[in-house]
Amino acid sequence: MQLELYRYTLPIHTGLILRGNAFKTRQGLIIKLIKGEKIGLGEISPLPFFSIETLVQAEQQIKAVFKRLHNGENLQLNQLYPSVAFGLSCALAELNNVLKIEPFSFQSVPLFKGDVGQFITQLNQMENKIGKLKVALQAPEQEAEMINQLFAQIPDLTLRLDANRKWDWQQAVTFGKKFAKCYRSRLEFIEEPCQTPKLSQHFANEFQLPIAWDETSRESHFFVKKQRNVTAIIIKPTLIGSLEKCQNIIDQAHQQGLQAVISSSIESSLALSQLAQFSQKYTPHTLAGLDTLNLMQHQLIRSFSDVSLPLVGIESEFVERII
Repeated sequence: MQLELYRYTLPIHTGLILRGNAFKTRQGLIIKLIKGEKIGLGEISPLPFFSIETLVQAEQQIKAVFKRLHNGENLQLNQLYPSVAFGLSCALAELNNVLKIEPFSFQSVPLFKGDVGQFITQLNQMENKIGKLKVALQAPEQEAEMINQLFAQIPDLTLRLDANRKWDWQQAVTFGKKFAKCYRSRLEFIEEPCQTPKLSQHFANEFQLPIAWDETSRESHFFVKKQRNVTAIIIKPTLIGSLEKCQNIIDQAHQQGLQAVISSSIESSLALSQLAQFSQKYTPHTLAGLDTLNLMQHQLIRSFSDVSLPLVGIESEFVERII
């Protein structure tokens, strides 16, 4: 098997803030495995301030992995960094025809960015109008009122909210009191509303609001179990690991009657196209959260669904070969 490794640097179209840090580019690695006439691609792109590994550490590890593969050694993907395990599992899945390399139309949950007209246009293209909104960015009473207005303007709207563990208890209570009871049935879930899982559960039970685990599901002691008012598990493969590990979590969630939602970690269009196929195969009845490509100025190697951004290849100025 022939092994190739590339590093990419893509400019970001709009300012990306990750835990208070501004980014102008998204960087990552591309694995290329060649076996006869078959080719498998994978992306390794740790998300700064969220991944446990840095890009430098991931690059060092995949180089060591390449040496082991070249020597014919067997690999345990669960012993690798999550982003490395994810990228390598995607490349192997393509090589073995588990992931198909073919364009297809895919619907993702659109992220509300402040323009109601644009949001409605995106929703009107969907069979079921499900949108996502980031909260805990402004005063909780203002956000609750804005969400009330969105529900009033769009009668058949369902929303997913994401607080990223930013609310303290008082802020969560303020939101819960200001959010209209008549709209609670149209809230699919709030991802990690409070600073700790215990507070989040207390909040969910106090106001009878559905919540989802994201950061919590990546903690070492976590296991999937049915809990009151917990309705979904958010699965971010770049932060979790191999496709096989993600599939196992999906199976556990479904066995407990929970939704499993595949979500992106601001990967390039290459990984997004793979996540879309993975989601379509293993969570066909749940819309994935992959609406992050708008941050980029270009698509990389492979187009994602119906996105019109220009496509750049592996030979472009944005990509350099390492091995």
